[in-house]
Amino acid sequence: MLWQPSEERKAACTMSAYIQYLNSRYSLGIETYPELHRFSVERAAEFWTSLFDFFDVQYSGSLLPANTDWGFSEYGWFPNVELNFAENLLHKGKPQQRALYGILESGEVQSITYADLRKSVAALQAGIADSIKEDDVLACYMPNIPATTISMLAATGLGGVFTSTSCDFGEEGVIDRFGQSEPKVLIAALAYQYNGKRFDLTQKIANIVKKVKSIKKVILVDFLNDADQDAALAAIPNAQMWQQVVNTTSECETPKYVKRKFADPLYIMYSSGTTGQPKCIVHTVGGVLLQHIKELGLHADVTEQKNLFFFTTCGWMMWNWLVSGLFFGGTVTLYEGSPTKPTIIDYCALIDKLNINIFGTSPKFLKALEGETDGLKTLNLASLESILSTGSPLLPEQYDFVYQHIKQDVALASISGGTDILGCFFLGNPLLPVYKGELQCAGLGMAVDCVDENGARVERGKEGELICRQSFPSRPLGFLNDADNQKINNAYFNQVANVWYHGDFIAITEHGGAVIYGRSDATLNPGGVRIGTSEIYRQTESFDYIQDTVCIGKQVDGDVDLYLFVKPMPNQTLTDGRITEIKQRIKQNTTPRHVPKRVISVVDIPYTRSGKKMELAVSRIVNGKEITNIDAIANPECLSEYELYR
Repeated sequence: MLWQPSEERKAACTMSAYIQYLNSRYSLGIETYPELHRFSVERAAEFWTSLFDFFDVQYSGSLLPANTDWGFSEYGWFPNVELNFAENLLHKGKPQQRALYGILESGEVQSITYADLRKSVAALQAGIADSIKEDDVLACYMPNIPATTISMLAATGLGGVFTSTSCDFGEEGVIDRFGQSEPKVLIAALAYQYNGKRFDLTQKIANIVKKVKSIKKVILVDFLNDADQDAALAAIPNAQMWQQVVNTTSECETPKYVKRKFADPLYIMYSSGTTGQPKCIVHTVGGVLLQHIKELGLHADVTEQKNLFFFTTCGWMMWNWLVSGLFFGGTVTLYEGSPTKPTIIDYCALIDKLNINIFGTSPKFLKALEGETDGLKTLNLASLESILSTGSPLLPEQYDFVYQHIKQDVALASISGGTDILGCFFLGNPLLPVYKGELQCAGLGMAVDCVDENGARVERGKEGELICRQSFPSRPLGFLNDADNQKINNAYFNQVANVWYHGDFIAITEHGGAVIYGRSDATLNPGGVRIGTSEIYRQTESFDYIQDTVCIGKQVDGDVDLYLFVKPMPNQTLTDGRITEIKQRIKQNTTPRHVPKRVISVVDIPYTRSGKKMELAVSRIVNGKEITNIDAIANPECLSEYELYR
C-alpha cells in the first residue's frame, strides 16, 4: 500500500455523501466500498435510478422501468425518460464561475465563464439551426480548444449528434470516419500548432468536403489568427468563418435544449478492428451522461469547487469524458499542443498556475518525467489531489515514482475502459488505498469478472479475460451500417454467451482492484489511442515493392511501440529509403500515432489455414508469450524469425 486517504478526506468526498443518501433512501447499512459495489450490481435498477435524484439530473418522464434488458440483446435503459445532454452540462454552473480554461502550447490562456459559454453556445445554435435538427450529425475536425466544446454543446442542445477527429488525422482517415457518420455540418480548424510547428489544413478540408457528400455547411476556425481566410473561403465550398456564424453580440443568451429519449444517439465514436474501415460506435444521450456523472462525480470526486484537467485530443474518448466535467459546475481545463513545449516542467507548472485539482495523464508522460526530478522539485502542487492515468497499464515502478518524486499525498488512479463503453470498468476511488501496480476498484454498477477461455471464472490473482455480466447504461446503442448486429455481436457478445467480452487480459486482485496486462486481441494501443491494423495496411498496400505486412504492438516501458513487419515482393529489398517512405505515407494519411517504431523485413507472414492473417500470434511471440494455437497456422515455419524481436 503506497497511499491511503485521510479520514477527513474520506468524510468530505462525494462518495461518502452518496453512501449516506443510499442508506437513508433504502434503509441500508452500507459502510464499505465492497458493500456499495455489491449493492450497485445486485440492485442495479435502484442504483442507476438513484443517480438522477442524488445528482439532480434534468429530465422528464418516468424512471420506471430502469431497464428492460439486463442482458445485451438490445438497449433497454430508461425507455420512459427524456432529457438533453447539453442542458445537463450547462445547468449547474453559476454565471460568473469559470467553466473553461483553454490553454495553447504558446502559453496563451483563454478563460470562459458559464455565462459566456451559454451565450456562445446559443450564438452558434442560431447559426446552425437550419442544418442541425434531431439526429443530424455535426462533425468537428478540430484541436482541443473551447470552440470544439461549444460546438458539441450547440449540436447536442439542438438534439443533434456529435462526432469528432483530431487535427493530426490525415485526409484519408477523416474521410473514412466522416464518410460513414455523414455529418451535415463540419467545423474545422484552418491550421494547428504542435511542438512549435504550424500545420495548414486548408487543402485537406477542401478535399474532405469534396469527398464527404453529406456536408452542406462548413464553419472554419482560425484560432491561431494567422490564416489566409479569403483564400480558404475561396477553396472550400459552402464555408463561413466562425466569427460570421457565432455572432455573440446577438440578443440570444440562452441555448435551446431539445429533449431526447434516453436511448437516442448522442456521440458517434470510432474504433478500428483488424479489417475494413473504422467501426462507428453510437452512444446514447442518457447512457453517456449517467456513466460520466457516476465516474466523475463519485470515483474522481469532481465538484463545483474543482478544476479538472486531462491531456487528450478530440479524437480520443477521454475528450468526451473530460468535457462532461462541466455537469458539476466547476472548471474544465483544455490543453492544445505539445506537453514538452517549451518544456515538460512548464507544462506541469500549469497545475500551480491554474490550481488544477485533478490531473489526467498517461504512463508515457510519467515515464518522460523520470528524467526531470530536479525540475519537479520547483513545483508546489498544493492544489493537486488526484492524478489519473490511462492509455496503457501503469507500471508498478511508476507508482513509486509518483509518490517519491511528484507528491506523497495524492490519489493515484490508473483507469481502464474504452471507446466502446465511453467509460471505465476499473478506476479510482476516494475511499480506498492505492496499492502498487493495481487499479483501485471496479466501477459502480459494472458487474465485471475475470474468466478463462471457456468463460469459467478464474480465482483472484490469476490472469484471464475481462467480462461484464450485465448491461450498463453506456453500453453502445450499436454500430452504424450494422443492421443485423453482426459487427457488434462479433466485437463483444459472441465469445462468451450473454456477457460483454472486452478483450483485455486482466487479473482481479485480493483487494478487489485489477492488474491490466494488455489487449487480448490484435487492436493496437500506442499512447492509449486505439488503432486498427487495417488503417496501416491500407497505406502499405499501395507500394509495388511490398507483398504483405503484419503490424503488432510491442509492450515497452508501459506503452506500446508499433512494429511493422514487411514481406517484400520477389527480388525486392526493404532499403532505408523505402522504410522512410513507408513511414511518411502512413503519417500523411493517418496520424503520427500510426507510424511504426520499427519497419522490419521478413520472409513470410503467418496465416491461418482459413486464410486469416495471424496478428495475435506475431504479437504473442514478440511480447514473449506462448502461442497456444500452432495447429491453426498454415505456415508455422515462419514464426522463428519473429522471435528475434522479443
